[in-house]
Amino acid sequence: MTDPPIHALALDDVPPFHPLTPDALAAVQGASLRVLAETGVAVGSPTVRARLAAAGARVDGERVRMSPEFVESAVALAPRRYVLAARDPACDLPLDGRHGYLSVDGSAAELLDPETDVRRASTADDLVLVTRLADALPEIAFLWQGVEAGDAPAPVRPLHELRIQLAHSRKHVQLMTAVTPLAARGAVAMARAVAGGSAALRARPILSSFQVSLSPLSFEGDALEAALVYADAGVPAGFVVMPIACATAPATPAGVLVQSNAEVLGGVAILETLAPGAATFYGACSTTLDLRTALVACGGPEDLLFQAALAQLARANGLPSSIGTFATGAKGADWQAGLENGLSGLVSLLAGAEMLSGAGLVHAARVFALDEMVLDAEIFGLLRHLAAGISVSADDLAVDAIGEVGPGGNFLAEDHTVAHMRRLWRPRLFDRGTWEDWQAAGRPEPRARARERANALLASHVVPDLPDGMPAELDRIVAAFTAEAGIA
Repeated sequence: MTDPPIHALALDDVPPFHPLTPDALAAVQGASLRVLAETGVAVGSPTVRARLAAAGARVDGERVRMSPEFVESAVALAPRRYVLAARDPACDLPLDGRHGYLSVDGSAAELLDPETDVRRASTADDLVLVTRLADALPEIAFLWQGVEAGDAPAPVRPLHELRIQLAHSRKHVQLMTAVTPLAARGAVAMARAVAGGSAALRARPILSSFQVSLSPLSFEGDALEAALVYADAGVPAGFVVMPIACATAPATPAGVLVQSNAEVLGGVAILETLAPGAATFYGACSTTLDLRTALVACGGPEDLLFQAALAQLARANGLPSSIGTFATGAKGADWQAGLENGLSGLVSLLAGAEMLSGAGLVHAARVFALDEMVLDAEIFGLLRHLAAGISVSADDLAVDAIGEVGPGGNFLAEDHTVAHMRRLWRPRLFDRGTWEDWQAAGRPEPRARARERANALLASHVVPDLPDGMPAELDRIVAAFTAEAGIA
């Protein structure tokens, strides 16, 4: 049996978890298409509305209604398979339905300070730390922007963030913050510079992007126009929805699924109508409202059902899936975080999610913590071994080895043991030692070990430099778009 890459879950032989029966799946899909046809979506861009009207959609003011046939034929134009390329080709990620990849989650406005353990506003320097640590962790396959570069000017902040990530990681970057045409054009210019030109970026998109709907059923004009900028450049342009049951979505789980599916399909249908064949994906981070606090209630059983059902809907619609996975409601890397993220990771695995976002967030996606990212990577490593299943080759069945040892013996010194033992999962951060050793070490918890590992990786990991002259070119691009935005 060939082990999967350390950054990938092998999905081929995982027993599926499908909370929607075929009839339920058809009911949700049909209801979503009814919503798009009867209620429609608000589209903030007059240009996009005019182009959709010319393509056959019904437009009334800002409201755009699309028939089931319109939506289905448009969505069918999206490619099912493509590659998320990376600055280092060894880090390329095929989206082929057979692998699942973990990302850093993103754009938290606050960081749990790694030295003081105090929550504070995040800065560009913090994004450097997050990016370098994500590059060093082999389980992290691609990068969202873990924290905001809060000290950069807001209109061009995404360009400062992308500049940091291109310089401090070899891996694929998925840009979640460039949601205006200006920011999208700047991001494409930077990606082209690093990739080697327009044709090189189109052939190997080292950057992908997504736009987020405003639930319920609204798309900002800038966001859609930004998606078209990306699509025109050959940069994958996905859609991610984040409705909240009882607040920006119905209270019933089925209602949340209908609205979530309608929003994603609406965005994809708009993109594919105006940019046929554009690479895109189906993203969902649907959740619920905590009825005691009126805050987002990340980590509950509804979230787990949403993860699985939305991954199921993505596959039914022939689209790669990006599923909100690790985003515990805990305030730090504690028992609650371990339980919620462990269950969430398992459900995303069993649901066949291809992109799992994302490691490192606590406090319901408001705060980023480096130690939590390290622990989430540990969970992913455990899931990777689980996904590999049990090989039953003649050598794995070990009949000869059992016969050689015989009754009452042991396998410690057997050649068969030496040949296979390193394939067993070994934790980096969880304690399996003696009680006495644990006591003598000061009763360390996994969080303490995670902090030690984070510090060690940050101290030792080296990211290959950009080619000579490239940092200055990226700075020139950022400066040009800063001037275009009217920022001194």
